[in-house]
Amino acid sequence: MDIGGSGIKGCLVDLDEGRLVGERVRIETPQPSLPEPVYDVVATIVNTFGWTGQVGVTFPGVMKSGVAHTAANVDKSWIGTDVDAGLSRYIPGEVTTLNDADAAGLAEMRYGAGRDRSGVVLMLTFGTGIGSALFVDGRLVPNTEFGHIQVDGEGGERRASAAAREREELSYPEWAARVDRYLDVLEAGLWPDLIIVGGGVSKKAHKWVPLLTTRTPVVPAELQNDAGIVGAALAAAEQLEP
Repeated sequence: MDIGGSGIKGCLVDLDEGRLVGERVRIETPQPSLPEPVYDVVATIVNTFGWTGQVGVTFPGVMKSGVAHTAANVDKSWIGTDVDAGLSRYIPGEVTTLNDADAAGLAEMRYGAGRDRSGVVLMLTFGTGIGSALFVDGRLVPNTEFGHIQVDGEGGERRASAAAREREELSYPEWAARVDRYLDVLEAGLWPDLIIVGGGVSKKAHKWVPLLTTRTPVVPAELQNDAGIVGAALAAAEQLEP
């Protein structure tokens, strides 16, 4: 399961191959995005598959031991909420929750663009905001929030998220210039060996990734927008909750 600011998605996952099994189900995120209505949507999607086993769930915020500590693109009432416990009241299987970008990164490192890569690998997901997942020699450093770094006096995701491109009706070259500047600032403090870009815009990577001028190689996520769901399932199966 993948909880996002605009949509909640779920599917069964084949963990041998790192792919979805059957059609993904997506329901728009309730507005306002309060915990109980979101739990109800998650339960609806899980029940669609008749699933009663382990369930991995991503959340757009810092997650520690099942508790949300931030809520960047959903209602602020999530902060301090035990998401594991809340979801467990609605669905029958054991629940594992983790940050959405961390989940996407786990999937890409196991099955996708980061497979067998050592060194410092950074996964960035461009959507309603910018999520980040940092790996050092294949090990996750959980709950990084690089979408919130300051770029020229403004929050990075405010200027360079996929939502900013849509909100301001930017062309892909115009938006790529903003992403380039965001990555310049990020690289100055981190010096990664590889950057993987994901989220819905990874489907159109050919329109903007070649325009980037970063010193770090930038590659599109191979699992594209399914990475969060796959990574959540992987975390649930292997108890990778930070």
